[in-house]
Amino acid sequence: MPLSTDLSTDLADTTYKRVMLKISGEALMGDQGFGLHPPTVQRIAEEVKSVHDLGVEICMVIGGGNIFRGLSGSAQGMERTTADYMGMLATVMNALAMQSALESLDVFTRVISAIPMDQVCEPYIRRRAVRHLEKKRVCIFAAGTGNPYFTTDTAATLRANEMSCEAIFKGTKVDGVYDKDPVKFDDAKRYDTVSYDDVLAKRLGVMDASAIALARDNNLPIIVFSLDEPGGFRGILAGRGTYTKVQG
Repeated sequence: MPLSTDLSTDLADTTYKRVMLKISGEALMGDQGFGLHPPTVQRIAEEVKSVHDLGVEICMVIGGGNIFRGLSGSAQGMERTTADYMGMLATVMNALAMQSALESLDVFTRVISAIPMDQVCEPYIRRRAVRHLEKKRVCIFAAGTGNPYFTTDTAATLRANEMSCEAIFKGTKVDGVYDKDPVKFDDAKRYDTVSYDDVLAKRLGVMDASAIALARDNNLPIIVFSLDEPGGFRGILAGRGTYTKVQG
């Protein structure tokens, strides 16, 4: 999808002024099976910059599954709390990588961690984070909620509510929510809109149940779109593109 060259027109049509972008750690792997793929990180940073250039205030949460996933460690016999903390540290590494890529594009960025580590990023203070957004800095929230047993989906929904975001944008491998896995089933049907309750009842796998319930209770829409579609993030904000909207 070609991007509009008229920023003023796109900005006038932009539905949301402050959003949360949630992506998985696996999105940063590219074609690798593990770790960070710098060209992929740079491509995603360019997508974020294209939206930032519209004047939209952007929060981000990035998972850590490309480096370490707490549930996987727990399944292999590691104590769950320790495994979850290791997963939180993985999200900090991904956040720093994204910060580096964004700042190479002249986008001012702050990594804000739920676990204090002052030498590498800021601690989470809500009012300070809101001020960063008001100054048009991208805020990347790392280390989940700072507590074990909570996923980065829940952390993204929590921070989106605290930052008064108008929507969560969930970047995935597919262009929306389907009634079954579109990779495995040719007859899978995509929803244009779907309710929070249907996502929970049908176990559609948009986000974990805690995140969906938190979004539902605060009437926070979730936009599921393909992160692999060039210009997709910006196009949806300007009222174009293919996606599924989860709402009440």
